[in-house]
Amino acid sequence: MDRRSFLKTSALGGATAAAASTLAAPMYAQGNRTLTMVTSWGRGLAGVFDAAQHAADSITAMTDGQLTVDIKAAGELVGAFEVFDAVTAGQADMYHAADYYFVGQHPAYAFFTSVPFGMTAQELANWYYHGEGAALHDELGQIFGLKSFLAGNTGAQAGGWYRKEITSAADFNGLKFRMPGLGGKALGKLGASVQNLPGAEVYQALASGAIDGTEWIGPWADEKAGFQEITQFYYTAGFHEPGAGLSLATNRDVFDSLSPAHQKIIEIASAEAHQWNLAQFLNNNGSALQRLQSGGVKVLEFPNDVWDAFGSASDEVHQENMGDDIYKKVYDSYQASMMASSGWIKQAESAYRDQRDRVLG
Repeated sequence: MDRRSFLKTSALGGATAAAASTLAAPMYAQGNRTLTMVTSWGRGLAGVFDAAQHAADSITAMTDGQLTVDIKAAGELVGAFEVFDAVTAGQADMYHAADYYFVGQHPAYAFFTSVPFGMTAQELANWYYHGEGAALHDELGQIFGLKSFLAGNTGAQAGGWYRKEITSAADFNGLKFRMPGLGGKALGKLGASVQNLPGAEVYQALASGAIDGTEWIGPWADEKAGFQEITQFYYTAGFHEPGAGLSLATNRDVFDSLSPAHQKIIEIASAEAHQWNLAQFLNNNGSALQRLQSGGVKVLEFPNDVWDAFGSASDEVHQENMGDDIYKKVYDSYQASMMASSGWIKQAESAYRDQRDRVLG
């Protein structure tokens, strides 16, 4: 075969192979595309809406506008607690929320926000990014047609605002209190009348007397919400959300229609939003707490017997869900990772922090 024939044959073969490769390759949506993100947050709600906006802006920027995320606050397209169903049904492309709002869809979703006596923010990150957390989040999402990622974290949340001091567990009996997730279910076992209200509705409910108290997030977000204008009793340590993660979930068919590069950008933008948002809360909480105290807020801690009651009620809630195989699988993984992380953190970071504060204080 002469050189000209070889080149011609090679060219035809290459073209045939390229055509076959093209036919075999997955087809991804071409051109610029707008993704609608619905959120559980009122527009501008401190910290939580910021996390959603940050993730949305990052996706748009990193794709050079090939993906533009159109963010909707709670109520602008669907209600705060309707975002999960809107995305699974294809009414919206993605949501940003706290997944424990959706324990009605599956109780295991609580672990990807926070559970009573659960993980701190760092422990959650350890499990999620270097343990089984992300894979379990994905396994749960597959049931509902979602591709989910952590995309924010509030850090440790406060025990909340009360009209009177809590001196015993009996004070929760009949108390109308706002608390979502499994923490709310635990308070219910102490006799509280638990309300699950969207963040944008909490101030009015507290001001009107529709509820007697509320948890929200922490000093900075709580100050922004204005709860100090209504009540002055503030418990800074809570049992219910020691490191609350926020999630970005995309309709799985929509996610699968994106190129691998765009899929990876959503994953990375979510992870970066998780760290960015945690730092935002922790950076602002200290100065906000000082302002609240200067304004007359009485900062308190729950007595030990109240903590014991929280613990017993929380364990009861967990045990009630152990009959669900997925819940138990996630619980066992979560607990094992938490114990492994806690052992080192307690002996290293916690011990150091105590000594640092003693020496420098």
